[in-house]
Parts: sequence; structure tokens; C-alpha cells
Amino acid sequence: MENSATLMEEFASRALGRVTLYSIQGCPHCVQAKATLGRLEVPVRDVDMGRHPELRAAVKELTGRSTVPQIFFNNVHVGGNDDLQKLAPEELQRLVSLVKEQPLPADAPPLPEENQSEDVAGETDGEFVCERDELANLVEDLKHGDVIGSQRKGLSVHKKSFSGTQLVDWLQREKGMARAKACSTGQALLQKKYMVSVQRGSGQQGGGFGGGENTMDTLYRLLEDDPHSALNAGQTAGCTVPLAAELSLLLRELTLKLFTEHLSADGKSVDYKGMSANPAFERYCELSIQLQRVELLSLSREEKLAFFINIYNALVIHGSLRLGAPTNLWQRYRFFNYVSYLIGGEVFTLQDIENGVLRGNRKGLAQFRRPFSQTDPRLQVALPHAEPLIHFALNCGAKGCPPIKTYTPQDIDSQLRTAAEAFLENDDGCVVDSGKKEVRLSQIFKWYKADFGGTDENLLKWVLEHMGDSPKKTSLQGVLSEGKTKVTFLPYDWSSNGTR
Repeated sequence: MENSATLMEEFASRALGRVTLYSIQGCPHCVQAKATLGRLEVPVRDVDMGRHPELRAAVKELTGRSTVPQIFFNNVHVGGNDDLQKLAPEELQRLVSLVKEQPLPADAPPLPEENQSEDVAGETDGEFVCERDELANLVEDLKHGDVIGSQRKGLSVHKKSFSGTQLVDWLQREKGMARAKACSTGQALLQKKYMVSVQRGSGQQGGGFGGGENTMDTLYRLLEDDPHSALNAGQTAGCTVPLAAELSLLLRELTLKLFTEHLSADGKSVDYKGMSANPAFERYCELSIQLQRVELLSLSREEKLAFFINIYNALVIHGSLRLGAPTNLWQRYRFFNYVSYLIGGEVFTLQDIENGVLRGNRKGLAQFRRPFSQTDPRLQVALPHAEPLIHFALNCGAKGCPPIKTYTPQDIDSQLRTAAEAFLENDDGCVVDSGKKEVRLSQIFKWYKADFGGTDENLLKWVLEHMGDSPKKTSLQGVLSEGKTKVTFLPYDWSSNGTR
């Protein structure tokens, strides 16, 4: 007796048309739609918009929407997952019959070009080829030498440290270097962030390593010995430093794969326990170590946006796997102020990334001061101004957050505008009540009101400018034209998307 999967394939192969599903990785609504469509015994062509952004404009023109999934039965646009789930049984059966009995029309929704295979287009699969850095072996020898130990500086004792003099002496004695070569090697170790100044937290950067008296008296630590709680610390990143943008894409794509593989069939929850046991997660952890020494100061605005958005989203998942997803107010506060990565020689928490870097060093929720002081080296990385569009790209791990995506420096502003449009299309982002002359917005707009102009009037103007052409935008324009629009804020769904 044939199994049900074989029978479904046989029925689907007899169909004349197809269902076209536009989706992205890590999208819970897409997973739920695929599960529903999979039970209908019709051929489904799933087009990953993350791999085929060239189709985004055409799909938006056909549907009038920026959100995914978007579903077509032959050339009949059904809408998103909610629309699919709300179809009356008789209407759904009519659409299934349409696909099975009528050939695909000429105006069927577009598919990727044949030379852009679904299997390879935009795909990296977390691949990273480690080219051993020329100083990595030297650092390994230093770790096993007699240089690193407890050093006294004034009244303080600094464990696992060494002075500039001790390092230079060791390089001369054990490696046969002339003093000038030993000093330049010390400078290279500092520049490549294999080691850091013990005093850098108080505003000192360790300066240069030119052999002067100040340099020789300075205490240093290997970066892996610097005390902090970063999730990617404790090992030396011994590979040649990769480009920050490329590394963030690799990490983000790997987390998206993990996230997708461990989404429940209904797309509503994530099996974090199963994800942490996946061999791909171990590969992710090894890859995250390479963040330790990436170069940040040379990044452009666009590169910083893409890099830190991707890293933030990956870090939320990494933190949830290692520490568990936060379930109450205190746990959330701890999570976003504690979960961190060591990036470019400095520790960045989730709060540091969002409010310090991406919001131009502004105070965040329940924060009494700016994340970075004037002497903090991380301030050099911060963007000059708040970037309001980032709020629709960051995924906080709760069900009410924007969908997960991967961002690239190229055309980043367009990508972020698309994310904002998609967010505002959803009723958990914006609801327009024409009868009550009321606009109900996500709590995100209340929390970060300063980023959107600071007043209700400026807030509504910003929302209108960033809406796609839609009936909702027309309704909002009508409400605003009448004046005295009431602004209220929707409750935010903080419940975890992890399975118990």
C-alpha cells in the first residue's frame, strides 16, 4: 500500500497549474502557510525572496503588499497566511480545482530565472575558510611561555597579564628578534587585537607599542583572557580577520537556517533545545569567535547598519540558546544588558548595539544614561544619528517583533524601508479607525518616540510617509485630513516564541 506522501505527490503531478508561494527563511507565517498548502495535494513552488530580491518589486506590484508570505493559486492572489487560513472551505476547494484542472495562465506570477537556482542563489551555508593568521602561532607559544601571570600595578593585582617589557624581552629571548622587531611585533599584536591594554576600560587604549617607557610599563592581556561574559569569548580567533560585512552575513544565514529547521509546524514556536543540539549550532559558535578581531572603525554607515542589525538578530538567538529566552520583565532587562559578543576587541551587549551604535548613543528603555561615555572606545563606532528604520529590522525573540531578515550594505536603506512598510501593513504595527478618528500604533513608536520626531503629529507624519500604497494609507490620509487625530498604542506581545 502506497504511503500518503507518495499519493500526494502523484495527485500533485497530475495538476495542470501550480500554487506560487513567496516567502523568506525564518518567517513563522510562511512555515504555517507551507504546512497548510502541503495538505492540499497541489504542486507548490516556494520562492525565497531572501535569495531572489530581484522579484520583490514585481511581487509588490502584483499584490500591493511588502509582507510575506504572498500566495497565488495559478494567477489568483489569495494574500498572506491569515488570508489563506480564513478562506471558506468551498472557496479553498474552488482554488484547488483551479490549479488541478486549468493550465497555468500566461500572466502567472513570476519565478526566478533558471540560471538563478534556488539551491545556490545567495547561498553561503555558513561556509568559512580559515586562513591561519601569521601571528596566531606566536600567540599560542606566548600562552605556554613564562610571561603571563599576576602583575601588580599600584594597589591592584591584575591576573593573566604581562608588561610591555616582559613581552619584548620574551620575543628577543625566545624568538631571537632584535629589539626593534620585537617592538613592532608587539604593535602588530595590539593592532590586530590579539592583546589589549588592561587599563583600556578607563579610557586608555594602550597607545602605540613603539618601545617607549610608557608602553613598556603598560600592562596587557591576551584578548581571550580579558574578563567578561561575551558568548564568543574564551578562545583565540586565529584566522586572518574576515571582512565584517561578510562575516555578519555568514552568521545571520546560519542562524536563519537553524531557526527555520526548528520552527514548529504551525510556525508559532521555536524549539531552542533542539536547535542547541544541532551540529550547525556548534559551527555557528566557532564562526562567532571570528568576530573578536574584526575591523569596525573603517566601516561605512551602510556597512555598520547591515553588520550590527545582523549581529543583533543572531545574538538574540545565541543568547536564548545559551541562557534561555527571558520570560518576565526582570529577565528581559538582564538579557538585553548582559548577553554580549566580543567584537573588534570590545564587548557589545544587545543594549549597546541597539542604543549605542544604531541609535547614535541614545538612552534606551529603563536606561538612566547613554550606553557609551565620552571616553568609551566604542563611541567611535556609534552612528552619528538615530536611525528610526532599524526598529523594524531588529528581532527581539518575542512574537510581536518584526520578522527576521538578513541585510546587506548594498541598498540597505531600501531594505529597511521595505521592512518598515511590511511592519505597518500588519495590524500589530498600525490600525486606523476612521470612525473614531483614532490611530493605534505598536508600542515601538511610544518607546522610541524621539526617533520619530518626538510628537504625535510628527509620529503620524512619519508613519504616513513610510506606508506603502494601500487602503490603510488612504484611510490614514482621510483621518489626518479631518484633524484632531487620537493616537493610542497597542499592547505589545512579549511572550517568548520558544517551546516550553
